[in-house]
Amino acid sequence: MSRENIGARIRGFREQRGMSLEELADRTGLDNRFVEAVEQENVYPSLGPLLKIARTLGIRLGTFLDDQLTDDPLIVRLEDRKEELSMLTRKGRPVALRFYSLGRGKSDRHMEPFFIEVLPESATEKKLSSHEGEEFIVVLSGEIEVIYGQETHVLKKGDSIYYNSVVPHYLSCKGDHKAEIYAVLYFPE
Repeated sequence: MSRENIGARIRGFREQRGMSLEELADRTGLDNRFVEAVEQENVYPSLGPLLKIARTLGIRLGTFLDDQLTDDPLIVRLEDRKEELSMLTRKGRPVALRFYSLGRGKSDRHMEPFFIEVLPESATEKKLSSHEGEEFIVVLSGEIEVIYGQETHVLKKGDSIYYNSVVPHYLSCKGDHKAEIYAVLYFPE
């Protein structure tokens, strides 16, 4: 599945449930124009709003990425890894984060594992978000700045961080070169 299809998937799940765009926006607490941009223009500023949409529709966040089922164990070869989702700092701005799902196709998963390219543009707007769950991150290359509540941490190659996602947080690239991380997100059912 390409990232261009995520908005169409969200719209499809919404329509299956007989829910209008306005009703989805109201139930999630998100602005109507934002929900419309998610469905039609594939605008994704962070995982928090996507999680709210998934919860309201009664599905896992990963369902937006899934297009196939596999047997255990799920193996994703480096050469088969595909960009699934890009996060923008703001509509009309350059991509700040590129997500590559490492769990796509495992329908019974309870975690969302990703390889993520964190681009220097991610540092332009540091808008904290929060959601239920936990996150575990390992830095593969470059440097990452993590704002967690009132604290700021800089992580380098080989460093990791594990935190409760309910605390407002933001992750960005530190410096002029992209960073690469593995992230595992857990969202309770």
